[in-house]
Amino acid sequence: MDINGKENKKTILVVDDSEMNRSILADMLGDEYEILEAANGLEGIAEIQKHEDEIALVLLDIVMPEMDGFEVLSVMNKGGWIGYIPVIMISAETSSSHVNQAYDLGVTDYISRPFDGKVVRRRVNNTIMLYTKQKMLQGMITEQILEKEKSSTLMVEILSNIVEFRNGESGLHVLHVRTITEMLLKNLAEKTDQYNLNHTHIAMIGLASALHDIGKISIDEKILNKPGRLTDEEFAIMKTHAAIGGDMLMNVGHRRDEELVKVAYEICRWHHERYDGRGYPDGLKGDEIPISAQVVALADVYDALTSQRVYKPAFSHEKAVEMIMNGECGTFNPRILECLQDVKEDLQKELEQKSIKDTTRNEVQSITAELIERGDVAASDRTLKLLEQERIKYQFFASMSKEIQFEYNAATDMVMLSEWGADYLGIDELVMHPFEEEKSLSIMDREMMEEIKNAVRGTSYVNPIFSGMYCLHVKGEDRWHRLDVRAMWEGTEDDIYYTGAIGKFVNIDESYRRMNSLEQKAAHDTLTGLYNHMNARKKIEAFLEERLDDTYSLILFDLDHFKNANDQYGHLFGDNVLKYVAKKLKDNLRKDDIMARVGGDEFMVFLEHNGNYEAQVRRVFQVVTGQYENFQIGVSMGVALAPKNGTDYESLFHAADQALYASKRGGRNQYKFYDGTMEGTLSVLSPVDGEE
Repeated sequence: MDINGKENKKTILVVDDSEMNRSILADMLGDEYEILEAANGLEGIAEIQKHEDEIALVLLDIVMPEMDGFEVLSVMNKGGWIGYIPVIMISAETSSSHVNQAYDLGVTDYISRPFDGKVVRRRVNNTIMLYTKQKMLQGMITEQILEKEKSSTLMVEILSNIVEFRNGESGLHVLHVRTITEMLLKNLAEKTDQYNLNHTHIAMIGLASALHDIGKISIDEKILNKPGRLTDEEFAIMKTHAAIGGDMLMNVGHRRDEELVKVAYEICRWHHERYDGRGYPDGLKGDEIPISAQVVALADVYDALTSQRVYKPAFSHEKAVEMIMNGECGTFNPRILECLQDVKEDLQKELEQKSIKDTTRNEVQSITAELIERGDVAASDRTLKLLEQERIKYQFFASMSKEIQFEYNAATDMVMLSEWGADYLGIDELVMHPFEEEKSLSIMDREMMEEIKNAVRGTSYVNPIFSGMYCLHVKGEDRWHRLDVRAMWEGTEDDIYYTGAIGKFVNIDESYRRMNSLEQKAAHDTLTGLYNHMNARKKIEAFLEERLDDTYSLILFDLDHFKNANDQYGHLFGDNVLKYVAKKLKDNLRKDDIMARVGGDEFMVFLEHNGNYEAQVRRVFQVVTGQYENFQIGVSMGVALAPKNGTDYESLFHAADQALYASKRGGRNQYKFYDGTMEGTLSVLSPVDGEE
C-alpha cells in the first residue's frame, strides 16, 4: 500500500510481436501486476530505459522483427540490466540450442508456448519473490558493511583524539591529516601505478593515518606540552613515540595480521622517516619507507605548520607549502611534493569545509565506489551506482576553475551553476530559471537565451557538442565569452530524446591571460623566474637589430665556489642561493634590463647605458655579491660592450665569456671588461677590499 491506501503493483514488461500473446498474458497477470507492452525488441529496450526503476520482470519472446529476444538479452547484459531485472523467456521455440542460449544469456526461466495460465502465474510470482528477497539481502549486507566501516572509523577517531587531548593539539588534527593524506594519494594514483593505490587502499591508509601518533600516549605530558624548545634528552624521549606506537599495534594479538593494522603499523613507526635517510627511528631512505608513511609524514608536517601549538604560532597555508617545498622541514619524495603542488590550490578550502560528518559521508562514498568497481555490489543496487555517477560528475565540475560551469535540466527548465560561476556573475544562488528570474535576464537577454537553447537542441545523439561566442553582462560590464556545451540525449535509435546539457562559459580575456601566462612560463627559467638563455638571446638580438646606435653591456657571471654550497648544505640550499641572486637582480635592476639564467650557476645581464657604463657594471657586481645565510657569495664576471666588442649576439657573448674566464684566472670575485687580448684589465673591483 502507498500513503493513500492504494495498492502498489509491481510492473511486468511483455515483449512479443504477437498482440494476441500480449493480450493473453495481460489477462493472466493484469489483476496482480501493472503490464507494459512492446511489439518488438527495440520497443522493449526503449521501455526498459524509460522504466528500469519500475520493471520487476520481463516476459520475452525469441522470434520478433527489428530485434529478436537474444539481441534484447545481449543489450540487457551490456547495459547491466540483466543483473537486477529478471527475464522469463516465453516462446514456441523448444530446441535445446535455443533454451541453452537463453540461459547462457541470463534468463531466469523458460516457458514454452502454448502456456498454462497457472504455470505462468506461479513462475512469475516465484521469480519476482526471489529477486525481491535477493535485493533485500544485498541491501542488508551493504548496510552491515557500511556500519562496520563507520564503527571502525569511530573507534579509531576516539582513540586518536585521546592522544590529541593529551598532546594539547587541535581536535581537527587527525581529520586534517586524513584529508591531506587522501588528497595526496589520489593525486599520486593519477600520476603513477607504482604504488598500486586503488580506492580501498587509499581509504585504508586514510583511516590508519588517524593512529600515526598513538605512541604519544606513553610520553610524559610535561614533554608533550612543553611550551619552549625541547632539550636533547627530552627530544630523544619524544622520538621514541614512533617505535612505541608501532609496538603497540604489533601487540594486538591475532588482529596483527589484519590489513588495517599492518598499514597503521607502517605509519606509526615510519612517519618520521625522511626520504634522504635522516629521519627516525630506523633511518630508512627513499622507497624503503612505505608510501603510506611517506604521505602521512608530509600531511602531518603541513598540519603542524598551519596549526597553533604551545611552542609556536600557526603559519599561513602559503608559508607552510613554501617551507615544505624549500626543504625546511626535511626531505620528501619528489613525486609527493609534486602532488602537494597539484592539490595546494584546493587543499586549504577542503580543510576549511571538512567536518566529522563529512568524513563519514566520504567514507561511505569511497566504499561504494570500491564495491561497484570490484563487482561486490550487484547491479540491482542502482541507487548506489547513481550516487557514484553523480559524485564523479560533480568532481569533474569542481576540478575545473575560473569558468562558468552549468548543468541544464530540460524537464524543469532550470540551470544549476558552479559555485565559482555564480560568484563571478554576482548571483547569490546557484540555481536559476532562465525565463522567469530577473537575475538571469540581467546576464543575457531573452533572444540570446532562445538562440543558445535552440542551438543546443539542434545537436544530435551522435554529435552532441556545440560552441559559440556570446557577450554576457557581468557586474555592470559587457564581456565576451566562449560557450562550450555538451547536450545530453537518451533513448534508442528510434526514440531518442533531449534531457538537458552541461557546459561552461569561458571569459575570452581570461583565456588570453592564461595563454600568455603559459607562454611566459615557457620563456622563463622555472627555478629563478628569470629568462632562460634561448629567450634572452632572442630579446637581445631584437634590441641589437633595432637600436644599433645605442651602447649596451652584455654581462656574464657565475658564482665562485658554488659547488661548496651544494656539498656542504645540500642541493636545496644551493637552489635557494640561485633564487636569492635572481631576486637581487630583479629587485635592483631596471624593468627593461634583460636578466637570464644561462645554466647552472651562470647568469647573464644585458643593459643599456645611460651614462657611466663602468658605474653601472660595478653596481650589478655589488648587487649580486654578499652574504646568504652561512654562504659568502662571490662572482667572477665578464663584460662585453656593444658596439665596441661587436654588434651581434654571438660576438658579444663570446667576448663576455672570454672576460669571465679572465676574471677566474685573475683570482675570482672580480669583474673584467673584454679588451681583445685580455692582457690588460680596464677595471677591476673587489668588494672584499672595497677598491673603486
